[in-house]
Amino acid sequence: MSSDIRVATNQAPLLVGHNIVTGDAALVDAVTRHAAAEVVDDLAPIGALAGTAEAREHGMLANEHHPQLTPYDRYGNRIDEVAFHPSWHWLMERAVGHGLAATPWESDSPYAHVRRAAGFMAWSHTEPGHGCPISMTYAAVPALRADDALAKEWTPLLASTSYDPGLRAASTKRGALAGMGMTEKQGGSDVRANVTEARPTAVDGEYTLHGHKWFTSAPMNDVFLVLAQAAGGVTCFVVPRVLPDGTRNRLDVVRLKDKLGNRSNASSELELEGTLAQRLGDEGRGVRTIIEMVAATRLDCVLGSTSLIRRAVNEAAWHAAHRSAFGSLLIDKPLMQNVLADLAVEAEAATALSIRLASAVDDRNDPHEAALRRIALPLSKFWVCKRTPAAVAEALECLGGNGYVEESGLPLLYREAPLNSVWEGSGNVNALDVLRALGREPEVLDAWITEVGRARGGDARLDRAIQDTLALLDSLMGDPDSMEVNARRLAVRMALCLQGSLLVRFAPPEVADVFCASRLGSSYDGVFGTLDGGDLRAIVERATPVV
Repeated sequence: MSSDIRVATNQAPLLVGHNIVTGDAALVDAVTRHAAAEVVDDLAPIGALAGTAEAREHGMLANEHHPQLTPYDRYGNRIDEVAFHPSWHWLMERAVGHGLAATPWESDSPYAHVRRAAGFMAWSHTEPGHGCPISMTYAAVPALRADDALAKEWTPLLASTSYDPGLRAASTKRGALAGMGMTEKQGGSDVRANVTEARPTAVDGEYTLHGHKWFTSAPMNDVFLVLAQAAGGVTCFVVPRVLPDGTRNRLDVVRLKDKLGNRSNASSELELEGTLAQRLGDEGRGVRTIIEMVAATRLDCVLGSTSLIRRAVNEAAWHAAHRSAFGSLLIDKPLMQNVLADLAVEAEAATALSIRLASAVDDRNDPHEAALRRIALPLSKFWVCKRTPAAVAEALECLGGNGYVEESGLPLLYREAPLNSVWEGSGNVNALDVLRALGREPEVLDAWITEVGRARGGDARLDRAIQDTLALLDSLMGDPDSMEVNARRLAVRMALCLQGSLLVRFAPPEVADVFCASRLGSSYDGVFGTLDGGDLRAIVERATPVV
C-alpha cells in the first residue's frame, strides 16, 4: 500500500476557532460565581478573538521579532526609543481596547476586577509578554491614589481604552501606559539598599533623580513609579517619560535585557541623571506607597501563570484528542488520561483561586476580603507560579517531539513559565511575606481560617489538611529561625488548602475528589500522571477545547 509522503497524516490540526472564555468551563463557573453570567457574555468577543488563527500568528510574530533599541537618532541626538513589531501593537491595541489595563478603577461595575482578570487570563493565551505593560498600567492606579492631584492627572489616561503609543506629552494623548522602576543592580529585591538619589528642586514636591534602575520593563511607557533615596529615606516618585512642555525627560536606556523568555517585551536598564520626578506620598514611605502597585502586579503574576497552564493544557488535550498511536487516540489511553486529568485539575485549581483573588479586589472595602487579599496574594503568587514550569513542561511532553518545535507554541510557553515566579518577588520573597503578614497582622490568619473553613465537612482530607497546617503553624510560632526555614512548606500547605476549599465547594465532584486525593491526601508521588482513581475521562473532557 503506497502513500504520498508529501501529505501529512495523523497530525492534530492547529488549535484555532475556539472561544478561550466560553470554552473554559472552569473559568465560566468562576466568573459566574464571583460576578454574573452577563460578565461571561461581555467577555465572549475577546475570547473568540483570542482563539483565532490571526491572534495566534500575531503572538508568534511579536516574539520572533524582538524590540529594538535606538539610543541616538541620525544626527546624534539622544532619543532612547524602542521599536516594536506591528504584531506587538496589534496585541496591545486590543488588550487596552477591551479594558484590560487600568479601566476597572474607573468603572461603576461591582465586578470590574473579576471581568478584567478573566479577560487578562484569556487574552494572555495569545502572547504573554505584552501583558507586562498592561499589568503595570493596571497596578499603578492604587499607588497613585497616595496623592490626589497625581491620581487625577494620570488615572483617566491609564484607564482609557485607547491605545496611543509614542513619546508625546501626556496632555496630547488619548491614553497612557505606566511602568515601574524599583530594583537596582546592587540590591535586587532589597530595595532599601537602593542608592539612586532624589534631590529636591525649588518647586514643591519636585525632585531630580540621580542613579540607575536595573530592571525596568516597557521603557516606551508614558509614566513610571520609581523608588529613590530622599533625605527622609526610600521614597516613591512619579516620573513622566515626556515632560509637559513636550521635551523628553532624562531617562537613558542603557540596554535591553536579553532574557530567557518574555522576548516580545522590552525590559531595560536605565540611567537617571537630573531626571525630573514628582514625589508620591511622604519621604521615607516609598515602599509602603508602591506596595499597592506590587500587590496588583502580583495578582497579575497569578493570572498570567494560570493562563500559561491553561493554554498548555489546551494544546496537550487537543493534540491527544486528534493523534492516534498503538491503535487508538491518545486521549483514550488510560495513562495519557491520567496525565491530562492531573494537568486539568492543576489548571482548574489555579483558575478558581485566581478569580477568587480578583473578587477580593472588587470588595476591597470589606475587612475580610482585605485581610484575605493580604495573605492570599503572596500565597498564590508563590504556589501557582511555582507550579507553572512543571505543568507546562508536562503538557509539552504530551505532544512529544511536536511539542519541542517552535511552531507548536509550546517552547514559547515553556520559556515564559518561570517568569512570574521571579518578577514581583521571587518564591522566597513571597514565602517570607506570608510570614510577615502572619506576624504583623493577626486578622489575616483569621481570614484564611474563615475562608478555608467554608468547606468544612465537605471532604475529610481537606479538613485534615487544614488541621495539620494550623498545627504546623502553631509548632513554628515563637521560633523565628524554624519559621523562616519552613516558610515555603507553610506557604504550600496554606495555598493548597485555599484551592481545596474552593474546589470542594464549587467544582464538579470528580475534580474536587482528585484534587483532595492527590494534593491533600497521601497518594501524590511528585509527578503529574500519578492519580490514583477518579473519573479521569470526565475531567479530561471538561478541559479539552471544542471547536
